[in-house]
Amino acid sequence: MALFSRRPKDASDSQPEEAAADLGQDAAQADAATAPVDHTADAAGLNADADATPPDPGAAAAASVSISVSSYGGLGAAPPASRAATPKLQPRKSGRAATKVAPQETETVAGLRDNVLVREALARVADGTAPQALLDVARQMLQGHLFLRVKGDARALLAEGRELPLAVIKADGRQFALAYSSGAALQASVRADGDLDTSAMGQPVLAVIRHVLAGPYDGLIIDQASAPARAVLPRPLLEKVIEKVDEQLTVKTLLAGERTDATTAAIAEALTRVPLWVAVGKVEDGRPGLAEGRTEDGSRYLEVYSHPLEVAVMGRGDQAAPVTAAQLAGALGSDDGLTGVLLDPAGPWMRLTRDDLAPVFAAR
Repeated sequence: MALFSRRPKDASDSQPEEAAADLGQDAAQADAATAPVDHTADAAGLNADADATPPDPGAAAAASVSISVSSYGGLGAAPPASRAATPKLQPRKSGRAATKVAPQETETVAGLRDNVLVREALARVADGTAPQALLDVARQMLQGHLFLRVKGDARALLAEGRELPLAVIKADGRQFALAYSSGAALQASVRADGDLDTSAMGQPVLAVIRHVLAGPYDGLIIDQASAPARAVLPRPLLEKVIEKVDEQLTVKTLLAGERTDATTAAIAEALTRVPLWVAVGKVEDGRPGLAEGRTEDGSRYLEVYSHPLEVAVMGRGDQAAPVTAAQLAGALGSDDGLTGVLLDPAGPWMRLTRDDLAPVFAAR
């Protein structure tokens, strides 16, 4: 019987509760071979500081953050598919199909709650747009939990105060930590190597990333036995994710969770105190502009993002520029034609109107 820990469904990134689940079923009949590792990775160019000036597009461009999507490869990666020319910036509709709310929670192994957004992002890695899809995995990882596989009984090892021997994989002289998005991915790993003396712990995602960065690892592999739905997140990318992250993952957690009558108000309040970003690109005449989204009725929404990865994954070549709540209120106040903001357009997303954004306007 393998031991697992999982977070309560109504909890944030606190200590997860424990639940037991058997991942060893049918493992004895499975192949013991593990798929080889292939990886390529370069550092991302995230190196801008926050700009204290109002959100003028020209000033924002100077403080922008660049994330290269062409320099990341991973397990199952394919050459990036050709894409159309970058759309004009302002106004324009989002170039990606957005998921308004998170998918329904699932347990592919009873008692283990999957990280559905990460699992579904991994499923898109093999769709022929691997570099972009890998950034999609990284951004969807910024909510919820991942599972770590441990050699032996994790509960007994913890009780004895011993260090947990986490599963790793080595290739070409590099060492990668392993994590999993779901119970099904853990089952696939056990079937691949046949090691039934294994257990796992569900941990908040930032704890997993920090564990990787604190150790001798070159990165993190998610769902390594679930080809082609697997990915390598190289150490430089993980470092930049942490560098720009909201420590509480407030907005991402709210957007990924169940929508209730209180969700809009909670997100609006969060926008007054968390790091925010806008997408800066060029309009038709070559000047910098801020990205907007438009609804079918012509309503205009300023695109706002919870992390630079959310801008990069749109695939439009925009730069992410930091913006404060006061600057956001100023931008909305200077253009009466803006209906509100569109938060994290790549999804899960939410539109907030001017009325919803009362706490933001109060922050001016």
